[in-house]
Amino acid sequence: MTDPSGAPAIALTGRPTLRRHVRMSFDRTRGRHVLLEPETVVVLNPTGASILELCDGERTVADIVAELGSRYAGDDRAITDEVTAFLARLVARRRVEINDGL
Repeated sequence: MTDPSGAPAIALTGRPTLRRHVRMSFDRTRGRHVLLEPETVVVLNPTGASILELCDGERTVADIVAELGSRYAGDDRAITDEVTAFLARLVARRRVEINDGL
């Protein structure tokens, strides 16, 4: 299933994790977290790093939203929208996979 922009729809019950060929690391030179893939380095902003640190394959998207909501003051709907949009982009780029837990 996709949303109108063509990105995959992200269910709040899904359990996101980095794909096997992707890992997150802190790059001391850049002073930022990065995603490392074969032949690719993606520099993350602090929000993206906060989301991906919680993508362990155990937490659901709803759990991640709740955790971020407790860390940062903000509108729950806005946090949900930002997390699901970010994960949808990473799923579309094959950097994250979402397990439905079934």
